[in-house]
Amino acid sequence: MRKFTRALLGAAGATIVAIGVTGCATAASGPADGLNVVTTTTQLHDFALNLTKGTDAEVTSLFQPGSSVHSFEPTAADLEVIRTADIVVINGMDLEPWIDDTLASAGFDGTVIDASEGITPMGTDDDDDHAAEEDSDHEEHDHAAGNPHIWTSPANAEIMVQNVAEGLETASADNAATITSNAEAYEAKLADLDEWISTSIDQVPAADRLLATNHDALTYYNDAYDITFIGSVMPSWEDNAEPSVAEVNDLVKKIKESGVPAVFTESQLKPTTAEAIAEQAGVKVYSGDDALYTDSLGAADSDGATYISSTIHNTEQILDSWGATVAEVPASLTETN
Repeated sequence: MRKFTRALLGAAGATIVAIGVTGCATAASGPADGLNVVTTTTQLHDFALNLTKGTDAEVTSLFQPGSSVHSFEPTAADLEVIRTADIVVINGMDLEPWIDDTLASAGFDGTVIDASEGITPMGTDDDDDHAAEEDSDHEEHDHAAGNPHIWTSPANAEIMVQNVAEGLETASADNAATITSNAEAYEAKLADLDEWISTSIDQVPAADRLLATNHDALTYYNDAYDITFIGSVMPSWEDNAEPSVAEVNDLVKKIKESGVPAVFTESQLKPTTAEAIAEQAGVKVYSGDDALYTDSLGAADSDGATYISSTIHNTEQILDSWGATVAEVPASLTETN
């Protein structure tokens, strides 16, 4: 059973950069007279909400649940939200290639926290297969820094939370003690989550841990739990790329040859192509309420409402595809997160 590794972040812990730029949009929490925090992804929004409990901070997300993070066109309202923010929290690792231009357009002069600081980047599981097929249309979003879906590993999520917490503590000394306490409590839940996933997945022989998804978003999760990634419907870790006929045929062949039992769609993506591939390969497709939460969390009334609940949901569905049942979920993870 794996141990949850706590990252020890020193002075270089959170990358906190003051720059003049930014953009933003939706769902806020807290009165407007406190620290004004804008996050890019829904996962970061959830982290920031947990960290600022008991303070008068206002936390606003640029993205709505169920939206793709791989492209962003800011509205005038987004730019105004960013302009008036004290802090913008980004995923980093080039997930948001539009961030500098957006911040500049907004005239943002606050602090940027890069949540990826201290996380070792990994390449996509599909690198070898698709490197020769990348064309000029994909070069702009090549994510040279590595696969940016770092949050899918709870161990990485803990580092991200530590980075955000350190940045918030620095920006709001009056609330530092509360933020620190919140961070410790939330990190304990992430440790429980990692241990629960390990216990659940360790029931399945490594050779049987096979996965095929809509796009390559689970690289860090797969690496953490020794899961073999067979392939993705989309030909890159961008979820707006479309597979060619040759790529579809190649994935169908891989699915048949590997014995992977299912193809997973993802909540922010249309399931049509994945469903067609699953039918062609003769395997089950997980879509609709059974789809995975990857780039985005789900609506407030869904299994993907929070980072923890979405990761539990994903693990349950993946284990189900392998004909296994997850371990009992710890009480700490069933509380409101």
